[in-house]
Amino acid sequence: MSTQSPITANTRPSPTATADAVVVGAGFGGLYALHCLRQMGFSAVCFEAGDGVGGTWYWNRYPGARCDVESLQYSYSFSEELDQEWNWTEKYAPQPEILAYANHVADRFDLRRDIRFETRVTTATFDEKRALWVVETDRGDRVEARFCLMAVGCLSSANKPPFAGMEDFKGAIYHTGEWPKEGVDFTGLRVGVIGTGSSAIQSIPLIAEQASALTVFQRTPNYSVPAYNAPHDPDHVAKVKADYPALRARARSRPTGFYFPFNAKPALEATPDERQRQYEEFWAKGGLPFLGAYGDLLFNKEANDTIADFARDKIRSIVKDPATAELLCPENVFGCKRLCVDTDYFATYNKPHVKLVDVSKTPIERFTEEGLVVDGKTYPLDAVVCATGFAAMTGSYDRMRIVGRGGLTLAEKWKAGPRTFLGLASAGFPNLFLITGPGSPSVLASMIQAIEQHVDWMVDLMAHMRDVGARTFEPRVADEDDWVDHVNEVSQVSLRSTCSSWYVGANVPGRPRVFMPYIGGFPVYVQKCNEVMDKGYEGFVLEGGDGPVTAGNAAPEVRLTKRWHVPLDMDVISPAMLAARKVPVV
Repeated sequence: MSTQSPITANTRPSPTATADAVVVGAGFGGLYALHCLRQMGFSAVCFEAGDGVGGTWYWNRYPGARCDVESLQYSYSFSEELDQEWNWTEKYAPQPEILAYANHVADRFDLRRDIRFETRVTTATFDEKRALWVVETDRGDRVEARFCLMAVGCLSSANKPPFAGMEDFKGAIYHTGEWPKEGVDFTGLRVGVIGTGSSAIQSIPLIAEQASALTVFQRTPNYSVPAYNAPHDPDHVAKVKADYPALRARARSRPTGFYFPFNAKPALEATPDERQRQYEEFWAKGGLPFLGAYGDLLFNKEANDTIADFARDKIRSIVKDPATAELLCPENVFGCKRLCVDTDYFATYNKPHVKLVDVSKTPIERFTEEGLVVDGKTYPLDAVVCATGFAAMTGSYDRMRIVGRGGLTLAEKWKAGPRTFLGLASAGFPNLFLITGPGSPSVLASMIQAIEQHVDWMVDLMAHMRDVGARTFEPRVADEDDWVDHVNEVSQVSLRSTCSSWYVGANVPGRPRVFMPYIGGFPVYVQKCNEVMDKGYEGFVLEGGDGPVTAGNAAPEVRLTKRWHVPLDMDVISPAMLAARKVPVV
């Protein structure tokens, strides 16, 4: 470790400081990483580009922003006291409440003293001779650390298509992923919204309440299920809090990492009338659990056609204008893209001042001073909202220059698609952890549970290295290659791999088309991580100052302190989970 001055509380590390670890990002991943590092006796400093904590929920302040996982489950599980003292007010918590929760966690566990706000990491370079990461920021900070933990988020880098003439537009241009903290008043304005993904579906009904005219420019329609959001029933909350660990255990055993009613029976074994009744029942419940109506909906195209037809019929029953309704009906696999959850989205198109413009065949040509041009027609606008999503999974890594062994940059290594082992680390970049990185369940699971499992595994490895005298770890290339092949192989079992979505980077021109998250199921993935640990970190190379370190069993009081025990719920096991376990799909 460097002999430069250590980081102390509430001081900027200058000119060069040391720490055991640098954490990049102060969202839910960064906050939990700081807490766990401190618990295990490691010093750490966290750099955060915003002026507050919250990550995704700090930046995404657009109207109607809220989580699509029920709030009683979209929360940390590491502290029973935290579970009991925090009270969620709604079934699906809105952005301000989630941000308040993040701030409460930061204050309750005294995490701010290790965070440097309004500071963006520009470079992270591995010094091979000293086995240290040298991290530099846009404010002149330079920190040397043994470990670097990337808590940059999966949906944190806004995708901003460079439309021609944007600089000429006289009105304001906003991106849902970088919304002004003071909010935006659209009262009386002619507003254009570009995109109909999740952020658009959530914000359009509220923007329409203010705007004098709203024009939505749609390239690809999306399926959406009503949220039926409501204030929490106090009796329900009390019941959950009476045995919160039981709910957490049930959630972890599910492929998604969160619990909801699930019918494992195949859709095609039911009669058409039975399917209709089942879909109506699950539609009435609302939200992502709608996909739990039958067990084969994401694995059998004929079964999926039945739920897709049902959803399209719902859209046609809500939207009064037949032409508009057809434009809003997706033609792809239901659930292939992330299923959206809404409040009165489709009904908004019944309002006389709301117009839908199809830009799938005739894309937006350019901005002008007065508005947007599509197919030679100008649409006059006072403000434009770009609901164009994110450079998902890897976009935040692209913002930094990350240099590993031999001068290899992470951008160069990932040029044809991200390559990791377990989504935790990438060969050639020693002691670099990727929290919910590509190749892990991440966005296909409940994010906070995925974060906790990753961070717990990471700090256990760090403590093990400390015990056995290892200076560095990194994946073996062969094991990383096998994992990348496995991630791709398992993805082919699911219909999610059949369409152009941000799961494969299709929303950003020029990105390689690779299915990035691990679709084998959260419990299967956790078991694989446990197996690697149980076998002395098989698949990783651990080295000390004089060469390889035998990775055997570490001291029990350090290693496995945060191990996750996640049994499979055999009632809901999916074909993807079977493939992930190398069990034949029948």
